[in-house]
Amino acid sequence: MASIRFGTDGWRGIIAEDFTFANARIVAHAIARYVVRGEDARKGVLIGYDHRFASDRFASAVAEAISATGTPVWLADKPCPTPTISLLVRQRHAAGGIVITASHNPYRWNGIKYKASYGSSALPSIVAQIEIELEKVQRDGVPPLPPRKELIQPLEPRAPYLDTIEKLVDWQRLRDAKFRFLCDPMYGSSAGLLHDLFTRNGVTCDEIRGTRDPRFAGIHPEPIEPHVEAARQAVRAGKYDAAFCADGDGDRIGAIDRDGSFITPHQIFALLVWHLAGTRKIPGDIAKTFSVTKLIDKLAAKFARKLHEVPIGFKYICELMLEQSVLIGGEESGGIGTSLYLPERDATVSALLLAELMAWHGKSLGELVRTLHSEFGEYHYGRVDLDLRPGQKEKAIAHFSDGKLKKLLDWPVTRREDLDGIEVYIGEIGWVMVRASETENLLRVYSETSKPETTRRVLTAVGEIVQNL
Repeated sequence: MASIRFGTDGWRGIIAEDFTFANARIVAHAIARYVVRGEDARKGVLIGYDHRFASDRFASAVAEAISATGTPVWLADKPCPTPTISLLVRQRHAAGGIVITASHNPYRWNGIKYKASYGSSALPSIVAQIEIELEKVQRDGVPPLPPRKELIQPLEPRAPYLDTIEKLVDWQRLRDAKFRFLCDPMYGSSAGLLHDLFTRNGVTCDEIRGTRDPRFAGIHPEPIEPHVEAARQAVRAGKYDAAFCADGDGDRIGAIDRDGSFITPHQIFALLVWHLAGTRKIPGDIAKTFSVTKLIDKLAAKFARKLHEVPIGFKYICELMLEQSVLIGGEESGGIGTSLYLPERDATVSALLLAELMAWHGKSLGELVRTLHSEFGEYHYGRVDLDLRPGQKEKAIAHFSDGKLKKLLDWPVTRREDLDGIEVYIGEIGWVMVRASETENLLRVYSETSKPETTRRVLTAVGEIVQNL
């Protein structure tokens, strides 16, 4: 059996191959060992689950494994997005939280996320301790302890979550704007949340793809193109002002403008920085991961905010938010957290703040992006994932790290950075970055330039170079 390893936000595997009940119990017991040694286990563990195949049954098995160690458990009585568990862990001062989910992965995957007592991703130091416990459990096995079902209590996760995040925005301003919104949970566990919040506050909102479908109707539940095509078509057909999309477990956001244009996660992050730091003038620093648009750098400078740049993985942003006064932090994949709420990604909260931004200015998302571009210049981002032969990832990293590489297409290589992967700056037009996936045999290629066609050209050229190595 392959060794189980925690990634940036827990463990994932393919259902019935790696992700089995036996392996889920191994991970649960390792987490329980960490909780007993590193937290106050008497405060208990909260467990939630998403819409994937058998997630509710896996959650019950995990709850039984945790209870067998004498730790109290609160098990969600219905599917819920990951941020609900993060929030309730913090509000109830629990020892930690577990969510059965594979986030945005294809339907064949499932996983286990661990949320620490402060209500967000486990810090690298906590992940290291869980990994030590995992090694011991994989070596010695799960002890044959009976579950203590009297320690497992039901948890209603959605109502207290909605009551909390409802307070984050100006509903009168939203009602007065008279925008019509569409929400698209992509068959994931955030279904109903945004629709409920908008409608109970008198704002028009309809929902598509809000039912449970463990196969996600054949798409990846990731709020990026091409998986948001249904939202694009629905916005045009229904003449909505914007659509807000969430990934499978509700912590990453995507958006569609009223004209059908996809608003990228980078543009969403930039708009929210502009809104919170500029319009609402809320104090605090700004944090971003290494692959995020350079537009954030310009916004931070304009609003005289300190900018922190960290490796890829929201856990690094979370660490900063716990230690320092960080107003907002974001990553390339649409995960954004704010000090108004939690040091945690949350698609529903991001959507509420985007809607408030639109209402504040009376403009569409596309108009707001164009306003940013007119002031700060144009930034057009793209990413491709290359499925490579063994050894090619390493060759690619070496190739772009080599100081002998002086030119890419028509542009000189002006400098490099290696905080996470290799980022190569090309002339005055922008940058390209290559980074090996930690969990798959993929090389991710990111680029940002001043024109969409230039970004596409750079990505194509780098892809060809890598394939020929």
